[in-house]
Amino acid sequence: MKIALESIRPDADSSFRFLQTPNLNEVFYWHFHPEIELVYVEAAKGIRHIGDHLDTYEGCDLALIGSYIPHLNFDYGVKATVETVVIQFPADYFEQGLARIPELSQVVELIDRAKQGLAFTGETKRIAGARLKKLHHLDRFSQFVELMRIFQDLAASSEYLELGARPVANALVLKKQARIHQVYQYVEAHFLEPINTHLIAAHVSLSVPAFCRYFKQATHLTYTDFVNQYRVNYAKKLLIQGRHVSETCYEAGFENLPYFTRLFKKRVGVSPSTFKKQTSGN
Repeated sequence: MKIALESIRPDADSSFRFLQTPNLNEVFYWHFHPEIELVYVEAAKGIRHIGDHLDTYEGCDLALIGSYIPHLNFDYGVKATVETVVIQFPADYFEQGLARIPELSQVVELIDRAKQGLAFTGETKRIAGARLKKLHHLDRFSQFVELMRIFQDLAASSEYLELGARPVANALVLKKQARIHQVYQYVEAHFLEPINTHLIAAHVSLSVPAFCRYFKQATHLTYTDFVNQYRVNYAKKLLIQGRHVSETCYEAGFENLPYFTRLFKKRVGVSPSTFKKQTSGN
């Protein structure tokens, strides 16, 4: 699977690039660029694939991505309308002129932490996302000032995950990232079918033991756990639509109702029936 080097230019009369809702959900865009990227997305669910890190998000997601880290567009595969805000800065934006401004020392430190990717959680991503969505109403100077304020708040927040993603460095790294992408596409197409590790291992040209070791190292999940994560997300969608719990169990690819109920509660925090009641009418 090829990876694209994206060419980015700052907007006219601006030191950064601002994009709002680029509508790339039909495009599989696995790419990288030297620019630092702050991205916020609102969608019922989606995939966060940044370097070696692969996970799903629900509702919204906010990530800060360092230079040359490969990533998939956050709205890929989302069927409904997706609201996205993307801010891209030159790689040396914070290391040159801004680094000499004492008031921005925490922001510069934040950018350094983001060299391997950061994903923000909780109230931090919700509040920052709401502010990012309003940027297009501001003039260029006001956009810059508000972005610095947002970065300052992100720098002070403890609600984040370190993704441990690696920048594009050599052919071996690219090969590993391409392989995990193959797995992702396969699961997307087959997660409702019985889980078969032999098939996915053959699909990516590995033995079963080698695949299991590779996948665990890349995602910190077993392949079964990863597929079940997709199934639970799909089951939540069915329950919100009003489907019966037993019907949802089998439509989501599970073959055992007690197992489905136990796994759903473990991952979501409530039973399927309780989740259905809580989201009734949404």
